[in-house]
Amino acid sequence: MRVAPDLNAPRVLVLNASYEPLHVTSAKRAITLLQYGVAEVLEVSGDVVRSPSTILRVPSVIRLRRYVRRPRVHPVPFNRRNVLRRDTFACQYCGSEADLTLDHVMPRSRGGRHNWENVVTACRVCNQRKGNRTPDEAGMPLRSRPRAPTFGVYAHGQFAHWQPEWARYIGG
Repeated sequence: MRVAPDLNAPRVLVLNASYEPLHVTSAKRAITLLQYGVAEVLEVSGDVVRSPSTILRVPSVIRLRRYVRRPRVHPVPFNRRNVLRRDTFACQYCGSEADLTLDHVMPRSRGGRHNWENVVTACRVCNQRKGNRTPDEAGMPLRSRPRAPTFGVYAHGQFAHWQPEWARYIGG
């Protein structure tokens, strides 16, 4: 275990009582919510916080015990950075994390659109291998169907401290 370097770094995912993501908060705020019984821990990180009398493991994902009405969020902007985030910085054909590009599932030359439902992350090798074909024609199935993400922190840039264990709660 390593000691948490900065308790104010925004790095704890907060879920509503219904398990929908609400926002990302600091470790300090998350520990406070846990101490007051407002939230419960779903995932812990490898970080710890030490005091003279206790050692606390820093949570990575917490869930509020009571449902909070979610504010209306604006659609997530469609751009390269957010497509990479949605696809967890991995090729959607082979899973590689090296030399990533964007690929149109239905090629633009064949009427494909440049939008959330038609663009995925692909490594250069897979992108060139697929070429001007659909994944079915190329025999390269997608790992997940592309869709527009709904989680508002994409739009607000709160993924500076993205944690891999968040992927199963955010979903895209």
